[in-house]
Amino acid sequence: MMGRESTMALLRKVVQGSKADQTEALLLTEDSSLTRFTRSEIHQHVAERNQTLILRVVLGKKIAVVTTNILRSSSLKELMGRALSMVEAQRANDDFVSLPVPKPIPEVPTFFSSLDRLTPGRKVKTIQALLKLVRERGCRGSGAFSHGKVELAVVNSLGVEAYQSYSDLFLHLITENDRGSGYASFVSRDADQLDGERLAREATEKTSREEPVSIEPGEYEVVLEPYAVSELLLFLSYLGFHGRAVQEGRSFFCHRFGEKMVDEKVTVFDDGLDPQGLQVPFDFEGVPKHKVIFFDKGVATGVTYDSFTAGREGRESTGHGLMAPNSEGPIPVNLMMAAGESSRDEMIRAVRKGIYVTRFHYTNVVEPMKAVLTGMTRDGTFLIEQGEITRPIKNLRFTESVLRALSKVKAVSKDRKACTEGTVYSRRFVTATVAPALRIEGFNFTGVSSL
Repeated sequence: MMGRESTMALLRKVVQGSKADQTEALLLTEDSSLTRFTRSEIHQHVAERNQTLILRVVLGKKIAVVTTNILRSSSLKELMGRALSMVEAQRANDDFVSLPVPKPIPEVPTFFSSLDRLTPGRKVKTIQALLKLVRERGCRGSGAFSHGKVELAVVNSLGVEAYQSYSDLFLHLITENDRGSGYASFVSRDADQLDGERLAREATEKTSREEPVSIEPGEYEVVLEPYAVSELLLFLSYLGFHGRAVQEGRSFFCHRFGEKMVDEKVTVFDDGLDPQGLQVPFDFEGVPKHKVIFFDKGVATGVTYDSFTAGREGRESTGHGLMAPNSEGPIPVNLMMAAGESSRDEMIRAVRKGIYVTRFHYTNVVEPMKAVLTGMTRDGTFLIEQGEITRPIKNLRFTESVLRALSKVKAVSKDRKACTEGTVYSRRFVTATVAPALRIEGFNFTGVSSL
């Protein structure tokens, strides 16, 4: 980790050495480790330290982006020369207006020193204690435990200067026996919040004690855990919650703002400053995060913008720029759904015959404009009969419109959970979706999964 002063001095020097009309330098540093375990044995421990500098230069309406992880002066000088050479050869983007100008960034706590205590030996002991609890409950445990420190800094030639250090950790746990599997996960910026006993209990309680039975596909009332709800929200985020999707006419929000699209119990928003999630005070352009509401009591209200998509409409960025080059758009990454008034047990008691779903996997898009997805249940799928969870059932394939499902919401839980898939295969920047459990009147299951 380079620290604020040396990081900002480096980026200022890079930007000041540019002959372009506008220049932006972003530095992302990472110091992280990942420990994997399977069948109740640790089998892998890896660590990574890296630093990535992303340089974006603008000449008129031409833009070029180059990247390096070598920060020697000679390398940075060569990088700038390459960027200036590349930008000359680019086609002008008539929609480009400008890089962002500086705005006040709120101060929020995103780094906790408790992470420093997660040495390799401490992580091994934490996992061994977790697996001991899992074995005592007659199960085997598999999963991944990762933690990291990240620095993000952005400087541009218009005066933007933003720096933030982050800590994060996540632990995914799958428990299994010869009849089924269960799942639980944890994500936080503070290592002291990790409760291994609670995690083991949550996963093993969903691991089948009897053989799962098959049920016929069809439309069933469901109770979805926050893990499953989080998956659905993430796909909505990618498909339609951002300005680029609307501008390109591929969002389900097109021509529907102000319309009630889902049930009034559904309020979904993005808020990088809400402490119930993993706070992120500014985006990858150095623009402060703004809360953006997508569904306000069921009504379509807004989308996120970065500087490019905002410029197209004469708006201001909402602070949702991703790392350049970004062809996807300003996809929100701090998703949240407002809490309701029900408990999990109350939801289950209200179901005469239905299905309890822990989470989904292998989820893919079928019809983007209708937000139709297909995927499978996993790690804890149960039949609900007369208000009680009665039997484990074999995993099912679903094919359903998320918008249709959210229009059939009957109850939203009071409790919410921060959920994440984590980041172990790309540049590390861990965020979370804060989701409640949902009771939905009708959800389409189209087949039985063999997995």
